[in-house]
Amino acid sequence: MNFQSKLPNVGTTIFTVMSALANEHQAINLSQGFPNYPCSEKLIGLVNDYMKKGFNQYAPMTGMPALRKVIAQKIENLFDCVINADQEITVTAGATQAIYTAISALIRPGDEVIIFEPAYDSYAPSIEVNGGKVVRYALSAPNYEVDWELVESKITSKTKLIITNTPHNPTGSILKENDLLALQELVNKHDLFLLSDEVYEHLIYDGQAHQSVFKYPDLYKRSFVTFSFGKTLHATGWKIGYCVAPPLLTKEFRKVHQFNVFSVNAPKQLAIADFLQDEKEYLGLNQFFEKKRDFFLNTIEGSKFRPLKCAGTYFQLLDYSKISDLSDVDFAKKLTTENGVAVIPVSAFHENGKDEKVIRVCFAKNEETLLSAGEILRKV
Repeated sequence: MNFQSKLPNVGTTIFTVMSALANEHQAINLSQGFPNYPCSEKLIGLVNDYMKKGFNQYAPMTGMPALRKVIAQKIENLFDCVINADQEITVTAGATQAIYTAISALIRPGDEVIIFEPAYDSYAPSIEVNGGKVVRYALSAPNYEVDWELVESKITSKTKLIITNTPHNPTGSILKENDLLALQELVNKHDLFLLSDEVYEHLIYDGQAHQSVFKYPDLYKRSFVTFSFGKTLHATGWKIGYCVAPPLLTKEFRKVHQFNVFSVNAPKQLAIADFLQDEKEYLGLNQFFEKKRDFFLNTIEGSKFRPLKCAGTYFQLLDYSKISDLSDVDFAKKLTTENGVAVIPVSAFHENGKDEKVIRVCFAKNEETLLSAGEILRKV
């Protein structure tokens, strides 16, 4: 059989590899980004109620009206941006599906897309499977800041889209007002589109504000903006997110969405719509996770690891250059198999495997787990 792969360079992800190693060696798993504590009992009860009431069939393709209305109100409350719930919001099967759908709706063979590495691992394959060319901008430790003049130098007549992620996975860095203003100028000047991945929008720390695309009207006009309820509700396994875009872009987004997913879990959409009526259920997440970040950092105080600045997400980067000369992949595997803590090597988020002797840990864990992991890491 003559079968040519559209993604010949894609194999088993580092997340699968490290989780398998963690299971095999009974290591504490700080590698994959998911909580090890339960989501809200109130939320689970709401899902159960809607199931019992019979809301177990297909939801509307665009998403339940009640949920889209709540999302629109949330955006207006937070960013003073008025969104049309019917024409600009689509509920998706997680943010990754939203990202793939936006790329599929926009990118044609030969189009170029600029991404910032280290990058979430779905961006490049989603571009490539649609015939696009990935153009990479390499961020560097310890600050992972963007030089927008250098970004502009990568723009060609074939550039169609820029993908940003703030707060940023895996680095925990954030884009600031000057970044968004520079980005807005670039996309307008060069007639580009933006895909803004804002799944960690509520996980931002130290009194800083999330710089959403919604704060910049001229930028939003050219943007797909994606979100994840999994991150907001401590329920990553539910795979529910949404995409917000101006009516013209949403129309094209939905043309693809209706054929790769069509609709999303009905009772959970209705439960989330009810749950989000109380803003306290999500507006306190920054304080909740900031405490976890600080607790974890306290547990490794006195170790040879050097924590890099974490301004957002639930990931903390650790520089291990004073501990070992091993590559970050080999160091991560050694840490898992010999010490009993599973982490992610940051080079896995770079296409060329750029190794800066930095690993990523997830602190969305209960205190017992973080304390046990910290005790081990202090002895490394």
